[in-house]
Amino acid sequence: MKSRAAVAFKPGEPLQIVEIDVEEPKAKEVLVKILYTSVCHTDAFTLSGDDPEGVFPAVLGHEGAGVVVSVGDEVTSVKPGDHVIPL
Repeated sequence: MKSRAAVAFKPGEPLQIVEIDVEEPKAKEVLVKILYTSVCHTDAFTLSGDDPEGVFPAVLGHEGAGVVVSVGDEVTSVKPGDHVIPL
């Protein structure tokens, strides 16, 4: 499926809104349509280029809330339509 995302391609450069491909969830994964997210100091640290674990390109923002779109075959704890806060 296609989605739009704010992508960090290089440290210290502005994010770019681009279309990305999103794979269907694997057996133990959940696909969530993110409705709300924030940017925290961890994201700023990664974008600065000072984060030794930072990998580019990156879609930053890990504090989101959304709705489950689909689930992998082995997922039993949530179902499509559930409202979630993914961690």
